[in-house]
Amino acid sequence: MGGPPGADLPDHPDFLWRTPEPRRSYDVVIVGGGGHGLATAHYLARNHGITNVAVLEKGWLAGGNMARNTTIIRSNYLWDESAGIYEHALKLWEGLEEELDYPILFSQRGVLNLAHSLQDVRDSVRRVEANRLNGVDAEWLDADGVKEVCPIVNTSPDVRYPVLGGTYQPRAGIAKHDYVAWGFARSADAAGIDIIQNCEVTGLDVAGGRVVGVQTTLGPIAAGKVALCSAGHTSVLAALAGIELPLQSHPLQALVSELLEPVHPTVVMSNAVHVYVSQAHKGELVMGAGIDAYNSYTQRGAFHIIEEQMAAALELFPVFARAHVLRTWGGIVDVSPDASPIVGLTPVDNLYLNCGWGTGGFKATPGVGWVYAHTIAHDAPHHLNAPFSLDRFTTGALVDEHGAAAVAH
Repeated sequence: MGGPPGADLPDHPDFLWRTPEPRRSYDVVIVGGGGHGLATAHYLARNHGITNVAVLEKGWLAGGNMARNTTIIRSNYLWDESAGIYEHALKLWEGLEEELDYPILFSQRGVLNLAHSLQDVRDSVRRVEANRLNGVDAEWLDADGVKEVCPIVNTSPDVRYPVLGGTYQPRAGIAKHDYVAWGFARSADAAGIDIIQNCEVTGLDVAGGRVVGVQTTLGPIAAGKVALCSAGHTSVLAALAGIELPLQSHPLQALVSELLEPVHPTVVMSNAVHVYVSQAHKGELVMGAGIDAYNSYTQRGAFHIIEEQMAAALELFPVFARAHVLRTWGGIVDVSPDASPIVGLTPVDNLYLNCGWGTGGFKATPGVGWVYAHTIAHDAPHHLNAPFSLDRFTTGALVDEHGAAAVAH
């Protein structure tokens, strides 16, 4: 389990993975070398014995959203389908350090989702009961209970949005995002999987309704199966095979403060004042808020989002008033119409999709790697990702998680 904020970070081995030249053919090509792509490669090898695999990354390994998120891990989603896949992920997180034999600094410090209105309270209590029915640890706390878990939250009744209580998931927490990526990469590499950086996919080769390879900046690569795993750019890649995905890509900004002594013991999220805050292992406050409303593939966003985020953070945490912002950044989130992911088959044989995670991608990393590897290996979805098929947008069997998908949709 990772230590408290301010804990010493572990040393790394000098060598983590090879830098191979791409071969001309693989059984499976995974497009996207972020957390999901690397976890999928790990579980293809570990669970299915499939190791003739290449992970293609157009930039550097885990340099996209994996390096640009706020590292929150939780499974307290409303609907059965979402709770199933996120709770599977959380259980894997709990044993991941041992599984990878690598430090990931997973710290189960809990997550508070605050309620500021009577409707918030009703929705929150409903979610707690739904979580319990699905075996997810969750409890409802009143304002005093919130203060007990996180003493620095302002629970005064005379503010704009008074804290009436909150849901609490004790097993939730954070992990060190880059260590997670490096651990999965190291494991996949040790199994013989090729991780190829600076290799952008520029085309998909389709013959007779079946994908047979990819075109890349390092030349053509034949593939028995191709698994798309590139977050906001998945819609661009799918279009190369003539598939139009119901995704919108938006910038999502986050920021960190200067290093502080341990002061924030948990993770706090609020829809009404639109911010989520935790304290990283080194000591910086990590904050996120809502997406920029416009569509974009830029990894930065507008200043007014940061300004509103700061106002929200100070409303909840007056103790932060003199903290300085150290740096800001943006990721590209891919949002589907029902705020749930798309994981499964496509109309093109042997071409697979993993996208639409919005702001929930990091927390799902080991879970989606597990079910996506199963889907690729068996050419059929795992029961946990079966509800997240692409055809739900034509059948109407949506999984509407806007309420529980954090504050970003």
